[in-house]
Amino acid sequence: MLVVVGLGNPGKQYEGTRHNVGFDTIDYLAYRNNISINKVKHKAVVGDGFINNKKVMLVKPQTYMNLSGRSLLEIVNFYKIDMDELIVIYDDIDTDVGKIRIRRKGSAGTHNGMKSIIYEIQSDQFPRIRIGIGKPTYGNLADFVLGKFSKEEKEEIALSIKRAAEAVETFIKDGIDIAMNRYNG
Repeated sequence: MLVVVGLGNPGKQYEGTRHNVGFDTIDYLAYRNNISINKVKHKAVVGDGFINNKKVMLVKPQTYMNLSGRSLLEIVNFYKIDMDELIVIYDDIDTDVGKIRIRRKGSAGTHNGMKSIIYEIQSDQFPRIRIGIGKPTYGNLADFVLGKFSKEEKEEIALSIKRAAEAVETFIKDGIDIAMNRYNG
């Protein structure tokens, strides 16, 4: 089983924010593949189904971003998930708005949700898809990531969420190398 995790913050007030593009990608993947995300377990809302004939669990941790690792630790331990069977999708301030970056493994960088995951599961050896949300030119970083996209950015972000979902489907069907070659940049 492959576990695909989108990072975000639970609650209506966070819907459509920069920090929730991981949740938005999971929702779009679920829609494209007719998977209902309707179970609450492991401090997350989850949906089980199939993508390209591969069993998957789509996950949206409900622990708030900075504690995402707590949910993932439960899932990894309960299902005995290997690190190559885990994909994490999250926002990235160090990547231009709408750009996608797929990596096999790596550090958390400045992302607190990823820091929590790496700390809790004691590994950074899992694939990830980063969706660029841009960087503030001034002001508070927390306000920026918890803010909504500008009117001009919304179309670009919608397209990047679609591309990130397609990248997950390609990863599952054809492997990470083909997904990286097709969707990075």
